[in-house]
Amino acid sequence: MNLKFETAAPIHLEESADDQRFLLSGVSWEQYATLRDLLDQPGLRMTYLEGCLELFMPSEKHERIKKTLARLLEQYAIEKDIRLYGYGSSTYRKQAKERGLEPDECYYLDTKKEVPDIAIEVVVTSGLIDKLAVYQGLGVTEVWIWQDDQLEIHHLRQSGYEQRATSELLPNLDLALLTRCVAIADQHDAVIAFRDALRTVEQS
Repeated sequence: MNLKFETAAPIHLEESADDQRFLLSGVSWEQYATLRDLLDQPGLRMTYLEGCLELFMPSEKHERIKKTLARLLEQYAIEKDIRLYGYGSSTYRKQAKERGLEPDECYYLDTKKEVPDIAIEVVVTSGLIDKLAVYQGLGVTEVWIWQDDQLEIHHLRQSGYEQRATSELLPNLDLALLTRCVAIADQHDAVIAFRDALRTVEQS
C-alpha cells in the first residue's frame, strides 16, 4: 500500500497543555484504513470524514472526565438493572459513507448491533472534524458530548441530530445529577455520591 498522499496534504497542528490534534487532508479510504491498522497503539484515535483524517492524542484531563462519565453511566445501569454493554473506544467504519472513528466511550443497549446506541465524546480542545457528521453517517442513535462542564444529548433524526434536554434511550437518567457528579474531582467519591443519590431517590 502506497501511503504517499495523492495531494499535498497540509498538516495543521492544534496543540495545548491538554490535547494534541493533527489534521491530514487528501487521504483516501484505503490510506486511512491502512494507517488505522498500522498505528493501532493505546491512546491514538483517528476520525475520518470524506478525505480528511484527524489524529488525536488525549490528555490526562480528557481521559479522567470520560472515564468518570463512563463509570457513572455504568453505575446507573447496575442500579436500574439496565442491560448496558460497553465497548470503550472500539473503531467503527463505513467505507460507503467515507466515515470512521473511535468514540471516547460507547454502549449498546440490550444487545450488540452494527454500531453502538450511545457514543460519548469529551471535548477539552476543539476538534478539527465535525464528529456529529461522522456519527450521523455511521447511524449512531445518540451522541453525548461533554464540553465546558456541561453534557449535551444529540438524538439522531431523519434530518440529522437534534439536541435534547434528556436522553430518549435512558429517559429517567437525571442529567443534572450526572453533571454535578462528573464535576467531583475524586473519581471514587463521584461514583459513591452518584450511587447514594440514586438510592435516596429510589427510597423516597
